[in-house]
Amino acid sequence: MNRYATAVRRWWAGPSALVLLVVVCWSVGASEVPVPSLTGATGSSQLAYFTPVLIVIAVMYCLDRHLGNAEATAVRPIRRFDRSAVVLTAAFAHLAGLVVGMDIARNVTLLLALGLLTRRLANEATAAGVALMFLIINLILGRAYSPDGQRAHTWWAVTLYPSDSVAAWLAAVALFLLSLTLAFPRNAVAR
Repeated sequence: MNRYATAVRRWWAGPSALVLLVVVCWSVGASEVPVPSLTGATGSSQLAYFTPVLIVIAVMYCLDRHLGNAEATAVRPIRRFDRSAVVLTAAFAHLAGLVVGMDIARNVTLLLALGLLTRRLANEATAAGVALMFLIINLILGRAYSPDGQRAHTWWAVTLYPSDSVAAWLAAVALFLLSLTLAFPRNAVAR
C-alpha cells in the first residue's frame, strides 16, 4: 500500500504544494492585487490570499488518481490512507501557517473542506474550481468598509476574518470534520 500511495495516488504532491505555498508567500510578501467589489468599495488583496488553492489542487489531484481494481481488492480500504493524508496535509498546513500566517492555514482547512464536499457531489476538477470561486466571492461580495474608513467584512466571508477569530476557526474546523465524515465514509464501497 505504501507504493500505491506514492506511485499511484502520489501523496507526495501534498507536502510539495505546502513547500510551494511557503515559497510563494515569502516571495510575494505583502504584494497586493486590485480587486473589484460589488459593494461599491474598491480595494486590493494580498496575493498570498490565493495560495491555499495550491493545496486544494494538489489534494484533489491525488484523490483523482486511482486504480479501481486494485482498490477493490485491497486488504485495507484506500480511503483510510486518503483520510490520513488529507488530515496530515491540513496539519502540515498549520505548521506552515506558523511561518506564513495562521489565516492562510485556516483558509487551507476551510478550502479543503469545501473541496472535499464538492468532490462528493461532483468531481475533483470542480472541487478545485469551487475553492477558487469561494475565495473570489468572499473578496468581491464579502468586503465592506466601516463608517470610519477601516476595512471590514461581512459575517459570512470567513476567509476574510483575521487569524485570531475564534468563530472563523470553529467554522473551518467544523466544516473540515463534516467533510471528512462525508468524503470518506466508513462503510463505503471502493469508487
